[in-house]
Order: sequence, then C-alpha cells, then structure tokens
Amino acid sequence: MYAIVDIETTGGKYNEEGITEIAIYRFDGHEVVDQFISLVNPEREIQPFVVNLTGINNKMLRDAPKFYEVAKRIVEITQDCIIVAHNASFDYRILQMEFKRLGFEYKRKSLCTVELSKKLIPEMESYKLGKLVRALGIPMSDRHRASGDALATVKLFQLLLDKDSEKDIIQQAVKTEIKKKVATRLLDILENLPSATGVYYMHNNKGEIIYIGKSKNIKKRVNQHFTGTNNKSKKIQKQVAAVTFERTGSELVALLKESQEIKLKKPIYNRAQRRTIFQYGMTSHTDEFGYINFRLEKADGRKKYITTFTNISQAKHVMFKLTEEFGLCQKLNELYATKKHCFQYTIKECQGACIKEETPESYNKRALQAIEKYSYSNKDMLIIDRGRHHDERSAILIENGEYKGYGFYSLNYQITNREVLKTIITPMQNNRDVQHIIQSHLRRKNKFKIITL
Repeated sequence: MYAIVDIETTGGKYNEEGITEIAIYRFDGHEVVDQFISLVNPEREIQPFVVNLTGINNKMLRDAPKFYEVAKRIVEITQDCIIVAHNASFDYRILQMEFKRLGFEYKRKSLCTVELSKKLIPEMESYKLGKLVRALGIPMSDRHRASGDALATVKLFQLLLDKDSEKDIIQQAVKTEIKKKVATRLLDILENLPSATGVYYMHNNKGEIIYIGKSKNIKKRVNQHFTGTNNKSKKIQKQVAAVTFERTGSELVALLKESQEIKLKKPIYNRAQRRTIFQYGMTSHTDEFGYINFRLEKADGRKKYITTFTNISQAKHVMFKLTEEFGLCQKLNELYATKKHCFQYTIKECQGACIKEETPESYNKRALQAIEKYSYSNKDMLIIDRGRHHDERSAILIENGEYKGYGFYSLNYQITNREVLKTIITPMQNNRDVQHIIQSHLRRKNKFKIITL
C-alpha cells in the first residue's frame, strides 16, 4: 500500500517552514482507496513568492485547521504505507518536522518519483513534475496545489509501476507488508484479488517471486492454484505468503507481460513456461515452376517463419483456412498428396496451379496477400486493445516487424504522435515467443484496432 503525498508550505528558512496545504491519496497500486485533502493554518506568514506560485494566501488559511487538528487523520491514512512523493525527501522531511513539533516521532518508508523516473524513463528533457507529466501525456490540473500535484503523481507512479519490469518496487512493498502479517491465510490472500484480466505474482515470505501467471479472471485462477492437488499446487500452497497483481484489461498484454517476466525473473515454479512456446512454423518457397508454396515444419529457433503454431493440429487448421481464404492450391501447400490435380480443382475452388493451368504471376499475387495477412514482418503498426479502465486503451507497438513494447493511454490523447509513444511504451524484448503470441492473437480476429504508422 502506498500513500501518495504532496505538500505546499509557507517557504522560509530550512526546518522553519509550515504546511499550508496537504493532499494524500492512499493507493493500492491499482486505484485510489482513500484520500485526504485539506488547507492547514501554518500559524506563520507565507512568503510572497509562495503566494504568487500557489495562490494560497494568509487570509485563506485563517479559519483552516491547524496541523495538530489533522495529525491523527494523516497518521491513519498513511498507516502501513510507503510514502510516495515527487521529491520525497522534501515532503517526508516536512511531515517529520511537523510531527516532531508535536512531540511525535513519525516514521514511514519512502519512495521518490523523481529518482524512479530517472531510472525507468531515462533521457527525459526535464524531471520537474509539470514538464514530466505533460511529456508523458498525463492530464494535470491545479498545478502547484496539493491535490492537483498529488493526483498527477498517482498517475505518474502507476506508469512507473508498469515500466518496472524487474518488479523491484513491488517486491520491496510486499517484503514490508509480509513482516506485518506473519500468518497470512490463503483465503485472506484471495479476498484481495480482483476478478479481472491481468498478471499475478506469487511471493514467498522473503518477498521473492516464486510463480507468475496470467488470467482473464485473476481471483478464479489463483483459487485453482490454492485448491489444486498436484505436486506443484501443493508446493505453491505451502510457500506462498502473498499474491500481487497487475491489471492489463487486454489478454494480449497479459500474455506478453507473463512471457517476458518469466524469462526475466525465472520463478522456481515456472520451469515449463521458460521453454519456447511454439512447436511448428509456416515457411514459403518458390518451386521450380515459379509458384509460391507454403510448408509446415517442426520449429527451429534459428529460422524465421511467416507465422508459428503451438501444435500440429492448430498449424493444419490455419493452413487449410489460409488455402481456402486466398484460393490457393492444397497440393502446392502440401495438404493433398497427389501426382495429378488437387481435389479442390475438381470442385472449381482451385484455378489449376497444381497442373500449371494458372500462371505463376496470377497465383503468386494471392499467395503474397496471404503472407501479408499472416505475417507482420517489416510492418510499423499499433495494436489497440482494451485498457485497465473504461476511459483507457492499451497500445502494442510494432516497428519494422519487431515488437517494441506496450503502454496505456487516455482516450482523449493523440496516440499516433511518435514522441508521446516513446514515453508511454514500456520497452520489451522482441523474440520468437512474443511474435508467436501476437500472431496467434491477430489470427483469431479479436476486436483489435490496427493503426498503421
């Protein structure tokens, strides 16, 4: 659990400032679950430059509560939380100073979104909050007021969680929470999981990730692990201390995240998924008569395929479908063994390439159309799918036929801007497994929107 904080102060000498406004959003890593926003009477004058910057003046604060009147609420809303702020050393110092004046020691762990941004989004022109969120396409209102700045920091922090492929932030948070919950029961873990699409991470009592999975219904899938009777399920039940998750909205994004993070983190109970997930590939070659032929073969990681398949039955199904859709020849595609014409020619569904009646030029036009549809080689495009919320969409970026990564964007933002794309996209590895995942999903005619760049 995180407490996203922003504080406005009177300005003045170091450790003599007073709080004029405070905003705290209690954030579970997915959504805001509580909030506290209040003006505060600092019992001292505000520096003129601060009045000009924030618009908060002494008259506005005359009837505002003093810090001791809001202190209890601040303690409660930040209980068991990691303090997150943009330039956290400042906000955390101010809070500690105000509590010290009351004779109370205030201690919390803290995270700074300036430091995290420099690590996870390098080469930005500026890391000042206003300029940074504008460059990232994050909407912002009430700049230099606590609630506006804190809410922008919430959205920035969510983006940083998405970009943290090493899962350092979340593992540290889990480690902190586990110490406070010595005996976490499986039912307690399940209670806090959503029935939503995303990726889930099972942690042991040291916070380490022992299993990564994806599901259209996270709660239901984790419950299957907890009630399973096979050896792996029993081992997981014995060792799991916490389950964290990330909503993706899109099943395709969930599959891509799961694939990369298993390879990256190598969890002890994901051994099977570390191996290549496709077994067959489709290739093409031009025969001695000039016709393009398609062939299915056992997958070889060194070869480049038009598209790949999990098993032979799926491969044959797609090959028959492709042959029918583009009016191709079953004999040339090695689906009908014969020395004469293919069966499709008999029923007028093949134009006679098998017996050289159709010219190679005419036939190959359709064969190339099939390759174009079933492969995204050399293409620049965005695959648009569901987001985590109703006003959000996910975007998967393909450049020159290579998977570059994914990101989420607000529906009222122009996604085709290349500069904005570079900032919102979380870079991911391009490999044959992710290409297989993307091609498999595109073949299924899911409700994706494809934007050609």
